[in-house]
Amino acid sequence: MPDDLAQQLSLWRHHLHAHPELSLKESGTAAFVCARLTEMEIPHTAGIGGHGVVGVLSRGGGNRAVGLRADMDALPIHEATGLAYASRHAGVMHACGHDGHTVSLLGAAALLLRDHSWSGKIYLVFQPAEEGFGGAEAMLADGLLERFPMQSIYGYHNWPGLEAGKVLLHEGPVMAGAANFSITLHGRAGHAAMPHDCADPVQGLAHLIIALNSITARNKDPQDAGVISTCTLSAGEARNQIPNTTTLGGTIRALTPHTMQLLKTRLAEVARHTARAHELEAEVEIFSNLPPTINSKAEVDLAFNAAQAAGVNVERAARGSMAAEDFGRFLEVLPGAYAWIGNGATAPLHNPGYDYNDAILPLAARYLAIVAKAALA
Repeated sequence: MPDDLAQQLSLWRHHLHAHPELSLKESGTAAFVCARLTEMEIPHTAGIGGHGVVGVLSRGGGNRAVGLRADMDALPIHEATGLAYASRHAGVMHACGHDGHTVSLLGAAALLLRDHSWSGKIYLVFQPAEEGFGGAEAMLADGLLERFPMQSIYGYHNWPGLEAGKVLLHEGPVMAGAANFSITLHGRAGHAAMPHDCADPVQGLAHLIIALNSITARNKDPQDAGVISTCTLSAGEARNQIPNTTTLGGTIRALTPHTMQLLKTRLAEVARHTARAHELEAEVEIFSNLPPTINSKAEVDLAFNAAQAAGVNVERAARGSMAAEDFGRFLEVLPGAYAWIGNGATAPLHNPGYDYNDAILPLAARYLAIVAKAALA
């Protein structure tokens, strides 16, 4: 990559990092993307599925088309990096590296414009609302594939702790499917000194937390990855009253649709039966369902072979992560491959001290360009 382009990518990322926007509010980020595409004279359409943007690169008479995707939204986290380009928006930061993903896709576009060795169409998909707000689903519902028909789609996520610039590709599951849950136990309030006159939802909640942990230990195949984590609790207002209700919330993760369905079914059953054992009623809500991100073998082979032939440090990975990513929505309807690119020894994702590593921007842009060209061959 030319030095001037690498420097420009860093400056672009610093701007986005300093001006992060939460899911569903990425108007400024989308405008920045559109401005850069306009500068490069790349036709584009904005407002797809919210603040989504799609740029169109077209060359020659090839009849194949491929999509490259990057996410744009930030997280509700207060930044603690102390960087000169740290977030200027209190309580909002790019703690997952979507600023780097967005800029590396712009970099891939710049590289592809300078390269006359390919023919076909490349759709640059800048997706909003990845962080649990259904951005991929919204773009699909807004006719993404009908308006920009493509045969396959590719993307990546930076990965802290992995050697900077190293590319990992997985056959099969890359990221877990995810669902959130809320369970409210309804009991009968009363004086804490007279528990026999009450139906105690606090006692029921304590038993339920332990019971939920038994699902992954005793109901699923130990070789199938799955997690149920209780993360929030709400119970009572006075220390001398047994309350009417208690609520707990958390997340379910699994690498296959079968295991995800098993965990969701058993969670609801265990909640209701545990409640009944304590003379309570359980109200169970399961929401924000994301499918696993599952790569297709042919597209993994294509990406791996193309990257390796171009001298990229690429390996096949043995297993995926229990983190979730809505790129899986695209892979439900299109073949494709989602890679990890090492961010080096940085703070972990979703950490107040995290920052995307500028040094991997040229490699990430080059990887995306290489894969797109191979998919059109």
